[in-house]
Order: sequence, then C-alpha cells, then structure tokens
Amino acid sequence: MIASNSQDSPVLDPDVFRQVCAMGDAAAKAQGVLALANTEQKNTLLDAIADELESGAAAIADANRPDMDAARQAGMSAGKLDRLLFDEARVRAAADGVRHVATLPDPVGEIVRGSTLPNGLRLNEVRVPIGVFGMIYEARPNVTVDVASLCLKSGNAVLLRGGHEAQHTNEATLAIIQKTLQEQGFDAALVASVDRFSRMGATAMMEARSHIDVLVPRGGAGLIQAVVRNSKVPVIETGAGNVHIYVDRAADFAKAIPVILNAKTQRVGVCNAAEKLIVHRDVAKDFLPLAARALAEAGVELHADDEAYGIIDQSGIENLNLVHATREDWDTEYLALKMGVKVVSSLDKAIEHINAHSTGHTECIISEDYTAIERFTKRIDSAVVMANASSRFTDGGMFGFGAELGISTQKLHARGPMGLTEMTTTKWIGYGTGQVRA
Repeated sequence: MIASNSQDSPVLDPDVFRQVCAMGDAAAKAQGVLALANTEQKNTLLDAIADELESGAAAIADANRPDMDAARQAGMSAGKLDRLLFDEARVRAAADGVRHVATLPDPVGEIVRGSTLPNGLRLNEVRVPIGVFGMIYEARPNVTVDVASLCLKSGNAVLLRGGHEAQHTNEATLAIIQKTLQEQGFDAALVASVDRFSRMGATAMMEARSHIDVLVPRGGAGLIQAVVRNSKVPVIETGAGNVHIYVDRAADFAKAIPVILNAKTQRVGVCNAAEKLIVHRDVAKDFLPLAARALAEAGVELHADDEAYGIIDQSGIENLNLVHATREDWDTEYLALKMGVKVVSSLDKAIEHINAHSTGHTECIISEDYTAIERFTKRIDSAVVMANASSRFTDGGMFGFGAELGISTQKLHARGPMGLTEMTTTKWIGYGTGQVRA
C-alpha cells in the first residue's frame, strides 16, 4: 500500500503529489458548499445514493468477481477474502446502512456549550465539519460506502485510497456515488479516489498537509503503522485488533462458551474478532476442556502456553489442533481460525498481560463478580471493554452509529467506533453588541 525505499521512508512522485494536492483543494472547495446544506438536503442526497447503490448492486457485484478471483489466485487468507467480498446482498446491506445514516441526528450546528460574559458577549461552542478526510484502506469495499455516507452527513469531503485488491469493486461503487452527487447538485469532488496513482497516491496523501485535514488508515498493523510513522497530515489511528477474552474465577461457563465462539468464529477476518483467551487458574482445569472442545469443533487452532497446553492435551478432545504458543503469539492478530490460550494466577495478572499485549481495541471479561468487572473495566486501557458480551459488538452499526469511519485506538479527539459526532470538530462563535476588551 505504501511506496517506500529500503529505509522504509516514503518515495514521493512530484507530479502525483501535485495532482493529489489539487484533488484535496477541489474537495475543500466542494466541502465549503456542502457545509451550507441543511440536514434535509443531506438526507435527500444520502437516500438517493442508497437507491442508486441498490439499483446498481448487480453491477457492483460483477465488478467484485475479478477482484475476488485475483485475490484467491494470490493466496489471500479466508478472513481477508470474506472482507473483500461485496456481493449483491452486501451491497444492499450497505445501501440500507446509508439510509440509516440519513435517519441519524445531524451533529453539525449542535451547541456543545455556551455562556454569556458579564459584559453581554454571548459565546457558543458549535460542532462543525473537520473538512477533508483522507482514507487509506485495503480490501474493504464496504468502507467506500460507509465512509462516503458518514462524511456527507457530517458535512465533510473525502479522498479515498482503497487499494489494488478491491480496485474494480471500488471503481464501480465510486462511479455510482459520484454520479448521484452530480445529479443532486453537488460536486463529485466531495468523494474522490487516488487509486489511479497506485501506491504513490497513498504516499502523496501522507505528504499533503494543508490540502487534507486528517488521515485515517484502516487495515492491518503494517499499513496503520506505516501511515502513523510517515504522515505529515494529522492521523487518527485505527487499530489492529489483538482482542482478549478473560474468563474470571467467577465466570458463568454457560455464558462464556457462546461468547467466545461468537467472538472468535462468527467472522475471523475482522478487527473485533477475539484472538486470545485468558483463563483464571482457579477454573482452568474445569473450563479449558469445555472451551477447547467447542473451539476444536469450530476448527480453531489453539496456541496454548505450557499450563493451558497440559490441561487441554489431557482432555481427550477429538480433532484437536493444539500447538505450543511462542512469545510472538501474544502480540499477533491472527485474522484466522487460531486463538492464543493462557492461564493466569489472578485478575491482576490478566489485566497486566492484556495491557502489555493489547492493541487498544476491545477486551472482554466473563464474570459474575461485580467487583472483578469494575476492576477490569477501570484498569484495562482499551477503547472498548465488554463485560459478559462478545467483542463483535464493537462496531459502528452495532453502537447505533449507522456505520463507522473506523475504530480509533488512540486517546485524542476520538476513541472507539467513529460515527458522525467523531467526524466533527468545534469552533467558538461570539455574538457581541460592540464590546471591547478593557
């Protein structure tokens, strides 16, 4: 995704850089017009885009097939292939997501706080669009639709770099969005792609400070860290998901097994899928055979530490795929039917391990002990913490945001699933009657 030399610093093509900066400027100009649109006009636009996407679902699905075929031939993993798939059903689901975004409250213009000074000067802090987003993502064609809908509803423009894996799919999807923008009286520059510049487009976006307001990378850890290290444009870091589930000594096993299976196996190639299972020693001998049997039946390969390995290995489980965990396992986001398993001696040891190896995405505790839950939720340093629920709920749609720009794992401005509110900033407006400062 990122063009680089042997020192891993971006290589910049001056001509591509000029063109990408020009696209950013065109997007900013178009965004200035969009910022004047009221909520009804933006909702009408989104409904029109949803209708056109639904009408064009077959064409988008046709465009997705060569991307899928090329990915299979290149040996793409099953989890990533699932993420790349954009068939008619998924296109229609994406269109429904756009319609849902249209129904959400518009954050633009919301007064966050206000006051009147003793001299009568009235101050309001008001939500406003950030401006021009840059989005760098890989093999995720649904992101094209999600990001476009969220940006337009929140009054922002966006430049997209969707990656070569989804090239045909993204082209077909973007063509429909841009055509609808123009038909509704808006500039197609509001949602544009730099994919024609290949990797150089991503590099130029990272250099385009003052032409792009904020850059959001969404993909694997390598992509995200390359953007964070090299971008001159401010970055909102979305994280890879080395997600943990901790089974406490006070866990209800009947709750724990379905949660673990859902979190690990429902969709393996997504960032909110669970990758590690941490179990309290007091219940390990009773719980691990149950969990290992359920995971083995689902085809999950277990990477266990010595204590967990000994317990599971003696359980007589059929079709068990059990290996010894390595040090690297604890920091690996598998995005596959694999799961690390570790036994800990206490709640505090679980928290210590998770905070040391987490990517800051989502962590879960299974427990009936309120005190343990409170300690876990307060001390775990991640964007989302779940108690007795699957990590798969960490999602903009599940949170009621309609969609998400990404799941921010940083601590400034936005954290967790990024919806419409997180895509705004604020400015202060002062209303006076001629006041001057003494």
